[in-house]
This record gives sequence, C-alpha cells and structure tokens, in this order.
Amino acid sequence: MPVYNEEARVEQAITEVLETELPVDFELIIVNDGSTDRTREILHSRDWGANVRLYEHVINQGKGAAVRTALGYASGEMSAIFDADLEYDPSDLAVLLPPLLEGRANACFGVRAFDGYSSHSFLFVMGNRGVTLACNIIFNVYVRDIMTCHKMIRTELFRSLPLREPGFAIEPEITARLVQRRERIYEVPVHYRARATEEGKKLTAFDGVRVLRTLLRCRFTPTA
Repeated sequence: MPVYNEEARVEQAITEVLETELPVDFELIIVNDGSTDRTREILHSRDWGANVRLYEHVINQGKGAAVRTALGYASGEMSAIFDADLEYDPSDLAVLLPPLLEGRANACFGVRAFDGYSSHSFLFVMGNRGVTLACNIIFNVYVRDIMTCHKMIRTELFRSLPLREPGFAIEPEITARLVQRRERIYEVPVHYRARATEEGKKLTAFDGVRVLRTLLRCRFTPTA
C-alpha cells in the first residue's frame, strides 16, 4: 500500500484491507512516501497487528518508488497493489486470486467499468481509454485497463520486471513488461469510484504524457 498525504482516508483503508476475507493468509506492507500531512502520525498511532509492516521514505519519491520498496519486502507468493485512497474496494482482491491460484495466469488485473457514478470526468475516462489503446497498438495486445491499481502478480515474476518509473507511470510500465515477457494477463471486473481533484485526486493530464513516454521507452528497451 503506497501512501502519500492520505490523512483523511489511510486509517479506513488499512482497516478495510485487514477486514477483507481472503482464502489465503496475507500481509500488508505500507510505504509512507514522505507524507507532509498527518499521515505518518496516524500510521504510528496504533499497533496494526503482526501481519502489517510499515516502511518510510524520508522524502516523496512517487508511487512507483513506494511499490518497489514494498515489493522488496514482500514474502508472499503473490503480490498486489492497493492504494490508500479508497477508490477501489479491497474485497475485490479476492476476485483477483483465483486465476493465479488455479494456474491460469501469473498476473490478474481488475478492470474498471467507468460508469456514470464511478467516473471522475469525461477527460479522465477518455485519457485512460486513450493510453490503454496506445498500449494495445504499440504492443499488439488487447488489455482493457492498463492504469488499474488492482494488479495481482506472482511475486517472483513481479520482482523480475525491470521497473524504474518513480510515479504513476509504473502502472503502464508493469503492463508493458508483462506483455513483453509474453505473460497472458487475466482480467476481471472490479468496483471503482474515482474521487475528484478537490477530494485529493493526484493524477493530472501531464501524467498521460508520462504514460505514453513510458510505453514507448519499454517498447524499445530490453525486458531484463
């Protein structure tokens, strides 16, 4: 769980993840990515339990850096990303598991519907569809949602991907590197409710440019 300036939501996010019923034992690795609000205070205000581990970045390095830090400490067979902003439903982690447990795939993505209730804005939805289309064209694949946070991947495979993006562009980077490894990405529908910018939404239009840059970089660089 990468966390940056989520004082209003982080406690609820952790609680909901810990209350999620999964058919396997799990750990929660939290990386506080240099938050400047009360997030750090909240994270250290209580004992979250033996299956929660907390790590800190002194300064903000970006979502990608936080994910890589957490991945370095992961001890489970599968690893999943879950943001602390509560845009996703932690109970959907359970629907990502079966394809991996049954050996049908090494990676499973949760696909967002983007209906009227769950979408952030027209431009946000079109931007997401645009970069997803770009990925499909560049790599000659068909993936429905490259920017979804809900990605569950076998830990050994996840660690082996040459990931270097510091920010949100780690999402398309993960997708690109999996596709280049010829991994078949299993996709399942998940719940989603985008928050607005005034609620703390951090994505901007410039992130779309970073995504396209990342896809092109991955297309023309080695996978290892």
